[in-house]
Amino acid sequence: MVQEKLPINVSKSNVHWYGYYTFYFGGHDGDINFKKGYFLKTGDVITGGEFVIDMNSITSTDIENPKANKGLVNHLKNEDFFNTPKHPEAKLVITSVTYHDQTHMKVNANLTIKGITKSIDFQAEVNFAKKQMTTKFKIDRMRWGVNYNSKMRDGAISDAVGFEVTLSL
Repeated sequence: MVQEKLPINVSKSNVHWYGYYTFYFGGHDGDINFKKGYFLKTGDVITGGEFVIDMNSITSTDIENPKANKGLVNHLKNEDFFNTPKHPEAKLVITSVTYHDQTHMKVNANLTIKGITKSIDFQAEVNFAKKQMTTKFKIDRMRWGVNYNSKMRDGAISDAVGFEVTLSL
């Protein structure tokens, strides 16, 4: 079978992140842009892909006060969280795909954050008419060395980080 490399449209693709409080409702959220990426399509199905995320593009969408917003974004970029001066990119590489039906799949991938690569899996939906894949999943940030405030366990910050991802061609 012929394998095609299908580049994503980075202006139509997006990662929306969610950071949570441990014992309280709420948290923060924002966006991160893709730098580049592609799907591998074999026959009529997605079989792989590689996506590079621009960690310096991280934003906060929930804080309206400009000074507070900038403070959070700068904190996320420093060594307490993602250390973007040293690690400006994150990467997701799809290693295998198992289809449940024509549009729903389980994706196995390697996620690299702060130079640390760990395997993850998540459910995704592909819409071939829209030329789009969407997914929602959570990770434990501790697995990637994003350790800020984790030892305190005072209810401030959950170790879970949620992502809503849209990948468009």
